[in-house]
Amino acid sequence: MSALDSLDLTPIPAEDEALRAPVRAFLAEALRGVPGVTRARSWSGYDPAFSRALGAQGWLGITLPTAYGGGGRSPYARYVLVEEFLNAGAPVGSHWIADRQSGPLILKYGTEAQKRHYLPAICRGEAFFCIGMSEPGAGSDLASVRSRATRTDTGWRLNGQKIWTTNAHHCHYMIALVRSSGEAGDRQQGLSQFIVDLSLPGVTVRPITDQSGDRHFCEVFFDEVALAPEALIGAEGQGWAQVTAELAFERSGPERLYSSIVLFDEWLAFVRQDAATHPQRNTAALRLAGRVLAQLAPLRAMSVAVTGRLARGDSPVVESALVKDLGTGVEQLIPAALADDLGTRLAEGQSVPLGLLHTLNYVIQVAPSYSLRGGTRDILRGMIARGLGLR
Repeated sequence: MSALDSLDLTPIPAEDEALRAPVRAFLAEALRGVPGVTRARSWSGYDPAFSRALGAQGWLGITLPTAYGGGGRSPYARYVLVEEFLNAGAPVGSHWIADRQSGPLILKYGTEAQKRHYLPAICRGEAFFCIGMSEPGAGSDLASVRSRATRTDTGWRLNGQKIWTTNAHHCHYMIALVRSSGEAGDRQQGLSQFIVDLSLPGVTVRPITDQSGDRHFCEVFFDEVALAPEALIGAEGQGWAQVTAELAFERSGPERLYSSIVLFDEWLAFVRQDAATHPQRNTAALRLAGRVLAQLAPLRAMSVAVTGRLARGDSPVVESALVKDLGTGVEQLIPAALADDLGTRLAEGQSVPLGLLHTLNYVIQVAPSYSLRGGTRDILRGMIARGLGLR
């Protein structure tokens, strides 16, 4: 059976769909008056107070067991929440990684003590995590990481560097993939994951300013960082298997479809309003809207189907890569196509809302990163080819 054969159409259960109405009402009030250019940042937007408010609503850690402060709900419930957050442009970046993958990873591989220490704080919106995977020279080639944890009499000593670590300067913890035995040439063998308290001596975090002016990317340095024995998560030497399972959560969710959706919605509202009085000059724009929606609809169905696999306890690595690769294509199509439409209108002397142009400018600048983050396009397509038996 190929990867495609396992992606059956999957409806979201009614009890999970029922979450939409209260979430939309909450977001409409919380985001009232927030401009599109701010909302377009959504899952890179950092707002701890907003995260705590979501925690108070019971909307963080919703898939985690109630014994650890979670909601005890299915992955479909989280899918509905995230879809609403992203479509509204809510600032979810502070809790994003903890809720999406760090919490589930700790639940699956952590000790009982780790679960009781970290998971309730994640559910309250009080413990923020970042991802410690990429390194200089070891981004897409993740198996070649060089950061190393060495055993000591009191635990571990960590040295090395991570890069492109989103919001590390605001986070409390990092789950880092590092080498605990062997050499870089051993590839997937000898890798382990550690929970690193970013306030420890020897940890240095430096934000990196991107071309849009945002400073959410960071490089993180470890210089003789002393880790306690309980910093190891899961089995020593099994980090590759653990991180591969973790990436299924990262690559398959709504965030791989909706990075440009705030821009698209602003543009579509403008086109609909203009079409009411000038239908002929908007025919091509409405056709473009149909083209985008015709691609988003099946991709969303695929993403929900992957959620169904996760709900069954599977690890749909190839299917997740497929959703991420195709979703990235649509996310990058939107700003490029909308720039052509709005540029033509301006050249013809039409009036275009300034706020819409500000949102477009921001998304145009960050869109190239869509096909880099979460795995580059070439790496993902290699994974998909292997999963389909083509290489």
